Amino acid sequence: MKKLFLLAALAAATTASAQVKDRPVLTLDGARTLITAAEAEAVKRGLKVTITVVDFAGVPIAMARMDDASLVGAEIALAKARTAAGFNNNTGSYEQRLQKEGQLRILTLPVVASDGGYPIKVGGRTAGAVGVSGATSEEDGLIAKAGIAAVEAALAQKK
Repeated sequence: MKKLFLLAALAAATTASAQVKDRPVLTLDGARTLITAAEAEAVKRGLKVTITVVDFAGVPIAMARMDDASLVGAEIALAKARTAAGFNNNTGSYEQRLQKEGQLRILTLPVVASDGGYPIKVGGRTAGAVGVSGATSEEDGLIAKAGIAAVEAALAQKK
């Protein structure tokens, strides 16, 4: 009887483990790499911004508000990052929809429709997201993309 129970337990464990998927996770070190590169891009452009990095669930990992950056930028950057993580899409796409259609149909969720929020994807899966606020929508997007490029370069070097 003990053998039968052990076999049943092993079968159940095998079935349960097949239901768990691996997921890429953005680390604090990765978030710091992103923020450093994004901040350097902002400095190069003479801009003062806030950069927020969240994990795949939208939970903050790191945030940097440059000296003299807008105080409300911290909230906006977080909202952009959460929008990008939650929808696995850049926030600029919602801005384009607004300009094209004149409205968004998802008004019950907190969606930021301004460029500057981008998911960080590894192997096609979202590992986290970045949100940048404090400059124009286009500039926020360029700064966010500079940060993501630095993380992608660091990942490529590890391979």
